[in-house]
Amino acid sequence: MSLGDDNGYGNDSGRTDDAYSTIGGTRQTRTRLPDGEGGDGYNAPRRPARASRSLVTMAGVVVLLIAAIAFANMGGDGNGNDGDGSGNGGSKPEAASTAATGTKPVTGKNGTIPSGFAHDEQGAQSAAANYAVALGSADMFDKTRRRTVVTAVYAPEVAAARQGDLDKVYSGQDFLTSIGLNADGSAPAGLTFISRSNPAGTKIVKFNGDSASVAVWYSALFGLAGEGSKNPVSESWYTNTFELTWIDGDWKITDFTQKDGPTPVGRDQAASPAEEMANAVEQFGGFTYAR
Repeated sequence: MSLGDDNGYGNDSGRTDDAYSTIGGTRQTRTRLPDGEGGDGYNAPRRPARASRSLVTMAGVVVLLIAAIAFANMGGDGNGNDGDGSGNGGSKPEAASTAATGTKPVTGKNGTIPSGFAHDEQGAQSAAANYAVALGSADMFDKTRRRTVVTAVYAPEVAAARQGDLDKVYSGQDFLTSIGLNADGSAPAGLTFISRSNPAGTKIVKFNGDSASVAVWYSALFGLAGEGSKNPVSESWYTNTFELTWIDGDWKITDFTQKDGPTPVGRDQAASPAEEMANAVEQFGGFTYAR
């Protein structure tokens, strides 16, 4: 998770130097004519990167967060899975593998998290996508809500074993200060804390009745929106591979690994003003992921 054990919101390798984009911009429209093979992979030259002290600061934050998450997620699944989904033998998905199936999304809830997923490959993928969203949310920075999330998505024995480590990760004063939050995990006055995972796709790595390994590719938004923010909201991309087990009529996480990317080429768009970014998070709700 964006955090949530391994969520890595703010990791050194997943967030490039321009990942923490400067909030602001003129909002002007520019037309650029092609001038040969450019450096952005789309036949247009990219603008030179702007050095920024805040970017250097955030690179340090990224390293701290990765170390903390690795500590919280110690244990591994023992099968050498590195989260790259290679367990499927590299086979190419069918053209309609992500198309709507007509199966109705789950209607159950475990707190604020969907529950009651189907006992099949589709249900496992839907569960993994929803769990990636929960573990990458701002709820993970609040002690009470964090425990609710962990209890809802993890197998009971795993949740009990990891609560303490997760509390240490998310409550560490140095860590919270490094990402600009108060000691209780709240955002400073006038700023809005944003931590959100947005799944772009899922795939079955392996499936065997009551167990499944599912890779979730997603983008992560992380930072503080507001005037004067030293940690502006940025986007990064990850792939989490969840090990799931069918327990008491639902899929639960027993472990997961994370890797950076695949990361798209960034387009030439001006960053939105801080107020617009903060308002967007308040006005646009999340989704229940199912297909």
